[in-house]
Amino acid sequence: MDLKKIILLSCKWILICTLIGFFSGSASAFLLVALEWAAKLRAQQIWLIWFLPVGGLVIGFLYQYYGKDVVKGNNLLLDEYQNPKKTIPFKMAPLVLFGTIITHLFGGSAGREGTAVQMGGAIADQFTNIFKLNPTDRKTLIILGISAGFASVFGTPLAGAVFALEVLYCSKISFKSSILSFVAAFFAYYTVEIWGVNHTVYVINWVPKLSFENLFWIIPSGILFGLAAMLFSKSTHFWASLFKKHISYPPLRPYVGGIIFALIVYPFSATQFMGLGIPSIVEAFHKPSEYYDFLLKILATGFILGAGFKGGEVTPLFFVGATLGSALSVFIPLPIALLTGMGFVAVFSGATHTPIACTIMGIELFGIESAVFIGIACFIAYLSSGYIGIYHSQNVKGVKYHLYEKLKTAKLRYL
Repeated sequence: MDLKKIILLSCKWILICTLIGFFSGSASAFLLVALEWAAKLRAQQIWLIWFLPVGGLVIGFLYQYYGKDVVKGNNLLLDEYQNPKKTIPFKMAPLVLFGTIITHLFGGSAGREGTAVQMGGAIADQFTNIFKLNPTDRKTLIILGISAGFASVFGTPLAGAVFALEVLYCSKISFKSSILSFVAAFFAYYTVEIWGVNHTVYVINWVPKLSFENLFWIIPSGILFGLAAMLFSKSTHFWASLFKKHISYPPLRPYVGGIIFALIVYPFSATQFMGLGIPSIVEAFHKPSEYYDFLLKILATGFILGAGFKGGEVTPLFFVGATLGSALSVFIPLPIALLTGMGFVAVFSGATHTPIACTIMGIELFGIESAVFIGIACFIAYLSSGYIGIYHSQNVKGVKYHLYEKLKTAKLRYL
């Protein structure tokens, strides 16, 4: 390939990254503003939770009659990357955006990562036809969409780029895709900054020295974070399976789920388990959480998402990890903010099988001083969280895959 073609090809992909970054970042900025509005309104008018069943019915009808081909959400992105068939319909973006806002406005327990990633993926894949890209280049677009969506919604461009690559580790990823993933992530991140939308700031004020005793305490903490991630993943899959088994008509699942959730949450004023739960996450860095907070969030999020409401799993995973780490500070002699930060990213690591991205996210959010503690916690949680994750279509590869395959082989030989 001559120099002219290389320059033209480079310009084309920089343009694509810029467009994906801008449109995905703008969509994430709108999502963040909308969810903040929904959270404030819901906090002032808690009775809105009684409209959760109606909101669920609307979401169910929309996906039943207009969005059957995009109802798989994040798993559709993974499927299309592994086995490209047809361009992801653009309607995935507005449908998941509307569904997520409705879920949060009326008090459902859900996140925002899934929404941002789906919007990013749907937006990115539209450029397949515009630029007449081949199937290999289309895979790159999906990576760019995931990285742009993740980076922009959490304000972590490095983690967003690595997350897109690591969550798709099951397939061969080219060097070109790796470089472009970072470019798209940074464009999306700065687009949110340009729109003037701020991300939540988390702080670990003090990190103890790296002693054998301090490092030792990471092991039981990491194992507990991994088990919490496993419980979260199994809970989400359990409720989804249960609703499908007993309610054959999809739109009725979120309707019935909304009724049950409202009847349980409203009488107990359990507002901390509605929506993202960011106030509880922030408080966990300063005050020990109740030992049952993380369990109730797992139950609430698994139930809501299993019923068919829309949103992501990652911010609830942050809630689970942060409150668990905060509660452990009563028993484990490490600073509460450090344990909370470790749990924040380690549970996410275990549930998505992405320890590298989660370590980078921890560094971006909390600073390089806590890198060793966070990195070890993420990898221990990753190894101890089992084979099941929050994404059905994700093929687990890497260290965990080989470890579990060896254990399985050893068990069969023993039997």
